[in-house]
Amino acid sequence: MAQLAPTILLSSGAKIPALGLGTWKSEPGKVYEAVKTAVEAGYRHIDCAFAYNNESEVGRAVEEIINQKVVERKDLWITSKCWNTFHSKNKVIECCEVSLKSLRVDYLDLYMIHWPMGYKEGGDVFPKNEQGDFLYSDVDYVETWQALEELHSKGLVKNIGFSNFNSVQISRILEIAKVRPTVLQVECHPYLNQSQLLEFCKKNDILMTAYSPLGSPDRPWAKPDDPLLMEESVIKTIAAAHSKSPAQVLLRYQIDRGLAVIAKSVTKERIVSNFQIFDFKLTPEEIKSIDGLDCGRRLLHLNWISNHKYYPFHAPF
Repeated sequence: MAQLAPTILLSSGAKIPALGLGTWKSEPGKVYEAVKTAVEAGYRHIDCAFAYNNESEVGRAVEEIINQKVVERKDLWITSKCWNTFHSKNKVIECCEVSLKSLRVDYLDLYMIHWPMGYKEGGDVFPKNEQGDFLYSDVDYVETWQALEELHSKGLVKNIGFSNFNSVQISRILEIAKVRPTVLQVECHPYLNQSQLLEFCKKNDILMTAYSPLGSPDRPWAKPDDPLLMEESVIKTIAAAHSKSPAQVLLRYQIDRGLAVIAKSVTKERIVSNFQIFDFKLTPEEIKSIDGLDCGRRLLHLNWISNHKYYPFHAPF
């Protein structure tokens, strides 16, 4: 029996595994095997989204794993996210139903609003005009949130939350929420350690989950001279001290700060290696030295849609 990741207690009473397998940028043809490998290695948390365009393959793996009695459905934590072209109430429900069908499950453990900005509904996932500019909708994310609450009341989703929201936007939701948000998923790594947002989340009993914890070196818009987190001397020195890899240190950094963390890979060795982070801890001094890398460097800034009225990254945090 593989060792399992520790869990984190959410405000809803649910327990979420602290480490999840990410599926963003996981190509169809590879993500099926990645999910099966991950579950065999001890992962029980799979992070998905409509927009990743691979949920049906994840679902095939999930169904097979359950049918083969490797795990039961209740042992898995499956997250999905409502995409920007589905922000009005009826569309939110439609998006969730598509994900449930693709993932071959009756409910989601967590459903999130992927981004606060709405895009033009129907058609393309990234709707643009002839000039290449994004086409927006003006649906308020509060309406989107209320649709998530309806999905929760129907039992289709057990927990609800959001991704890429700022503290001002979260505060707006908290003022009207009938169902409390349990999770905020954001880009988080030592270049952007999100310490203010983390403090805000802790005060409001919201778990912060880190995506791109390794600095997303495979992002399509990376420049050749962009700094690489895993090459930073402070990370390499700490890794050597613990006989761990830089990637393992970067994942453990988030765990030791009280976050859940999403690690994406389709490579068997890396999937297994990413899970081997529960047999060591960073010292407070090591965490402080890693914090010293923080420079507010956001890698997934989406500045090409920064004129959207709900763009989240104009606020300080």
